[in-house]
Amino acid sequence: MPHNTAFIYHPEYLNHDTGFGHPERPNRLIACLAELQQSEVWDKLCHIDPIPATIEQISYAHRPGYSDYIRKHCELEIPTTYDTNVVYESFDIALLSTGGVLRAAEAVATQQVKNAFALVRPPGHHATPGQSMGFCLFNNIAITARYLQREHGVGKVAIIDWDVHHGNGTQDIFYEDESVFFFSIHQSPLYPGTGSQYEKGMGKARGTTCNVPIPAWSDDDDYILVFKEILIPALEDFAPEFILISAGFDAHHLDLLSHTELTADGFAALTDLVLDTADEMASGNVVSALEGGYSLEGLSESVVAHVERLTR
Repeated sequence: MPHNTAFIYHPEYLNHDTGFGHPERPNRLIACLAELQQSEVWDKLCHIDPIPATIEQISYAHRPGYSDYIRKHCELEIPTTYDTNVVYESFDIALLSTGGVLRAAEAVATQQVKNAFALVRPPGHHATPGQSMGFCLFNNIAITARYLQREHGVGKVAIIDWDVHHGNGTQDIFYEDESVFFFSIHQSPLYPGTGSQYEKGMGKARGTTCNVPIPAWSDDDDYILVFKEILIPALEDFAPEFILISAGFDAHHLDLLSHTELTADGFAALTDLVLDTADEMASGNVVSALEGGYSLEGLSESVVAHVERLTR
């Protein structure tokens, strides 16, 4: 295998124009790409171009008519919610964003590479089955989990969400699905206000949702402790065949949308813990997709640290 890690990106992601002063801006990806290209890891990556997700694939995680709802808002350039701005091109770019994560999953599922990172936007983890919110249009990571199950025969999938905001959309999609384990560590209180430790799933899926709300000023050591004492034992019990990461880097200490104190080294350590666990129980199958992260410096250095560990 010539490359261990696939990297998915497309310049059209920059054309999703959220407007002046919006945190989820094209410069996020420009900064990450520049840092990656200047790093030693760049030439180690298997570069894969994304293709758009289909409307049928979007329906794996969203209700009938949801894609039409997003399309109409984009055609009229009307925000889907107060914080989720769109332009005419945003619908096609959102399909390409989801498609980028699907291509990453395909590369891993077909053993072209061991793992993959998708540098995509718009992000996805706040998008519920029927509502766009929190800068998110389609729930990239949730659609990818169902894609792996429906198109590649994967059974049990684990989703690890370390974005500083709770992945409410992903939780909603899988809250009654015992085949998907959802873990979220997030600052609390903070947008969107969900993610209590008492939210554990419903029916047969009781126990397959695991939320760890943490207080402001939590740091690398706090996150590492949660991963070692809560996440890894839970993954051992669940025994996933595939691990997906909602990789938001807005818990970085430079990020203005949160008050947590993670560093790039901290994200590297979390990556190592996930990879070690994946090697033990999921044949090393890991796909990571960008969610949040709004300090250009904090985001770009964290992405490089994360990708460097993926290529270890």
